[in-house]
Amino acid sequence: MSASRLQAEATGAGDGLAMLAPRQDQTATGNQAAVRRMWWQRLCLSSFLVGAVTILIVWVAVTSLLRQGRLESVLSAGRAELAAPLLVALVVATGICERIWPAERRPVLARGHVQDVCFLALHAIVVIPLMTLLSVGAATLISSHAPWIELRATGHWPGWLLVPLTVVAMDGANWLAHYADHRLGPLWRFHALHHSQEELSVLTSFRAHPLMHTTGFLLATVPVVALMPAHPIAPVLITIYVCIGTLQHANLRWTFGPVGRVLVSPAYHRLHHAPDTQDVNLGVVLTIWDVLAGLAQFPSRADAVGRTGLDGRPVPVEQDGTSGSALLLLAEQLAEPFQAPG
Repeated sequence: MSASRLQAEATGAGDGLAMLAPRQDQTATGNQAAVRRMWWQRLCLSSFLVGAVTILIVWVAVTSLLRQGRLESVLSAGRAELAAPLLVALVVATGICERIWPAERRPVLARGHVQDVCFLALHAIVVIPLMTLLSVGAATLISSHAPWIELRATGHWPGWLLVPLTVVAMDGANWLAHYADHRLGPLWRFHALHHSQEELSVLTSFRAHPLMHTTGFLLATVPVVALMPAHPIAPVLITIYVCIGTLQHANLRWTFGPVGRVLVSPAYHRLHHAPDTQDVNLGVVLTIWDVLAGLAQFPSRADAVGRTGLDGRPVPVEQDGTSGSALLLLAEQLAEPFQAPG
């Protein structure tokens, strides 16, 4: 082979390598871009938006209370309302009734009970202060940016009329928030954790993602600010309201008889936790909103006890037998809404 031919072939090979190098660089850059896209795709941005709104409301509450020097006293008052001895006594008494007259018989240390105890601890440490601050922050924002909503004329109404009307209106707002939780995807991602429980008990009332409460407190604050702008609802009424809302998750067949046509009973609410009937019985304390919306299904004590939970287990649950410690599973359940659906 001639020297000129060898030189030509060497030159051609060099040119080929020179052309290959940019292609390899482009491929590497493309792979990095794909990794970046995959990282973003693994996040549910709407859940982060809900988190951002929650942080904003809490920040408004904290800054307002700090200016007034009332942060500690308000948090203490909220704790007294939402963790009152009456509520503690109700949970203990209901737990005893669940052992005597259970709708479903199961061990005391059933996996669902153990996991819900973890949520109870989270509720006491994180959720109660969060609820209190959401209430204050929402009221502050509404009063500052929509003062026209305050009905000053109600200040002359008798308390026997104004207080029950406000509580009923607040329950209607909570119903609307619950309805939205089931109809709007970004809100359902947080609410699904509550519905994932397959071993319903009174402790399931506390099985909720902290960010699930944002919509409810925003909406429920509106009628309170509108109807009672100058006087807060008596703490004991809030405690009683919370107690009734807690009892509905009990592992009991109780229908409350004729009263169950007005107040949400454990049997009534259990139908809402069935995998195939979650679009009915959305009432929080009162059934009237379900009746008005045509979404009420009243149970009978003779009805069979149906299963609860979510088909396909889209949320990590303790009953699948593959979960590790309860605390690790808790972290996975709290992180799940921020992950994009597979």
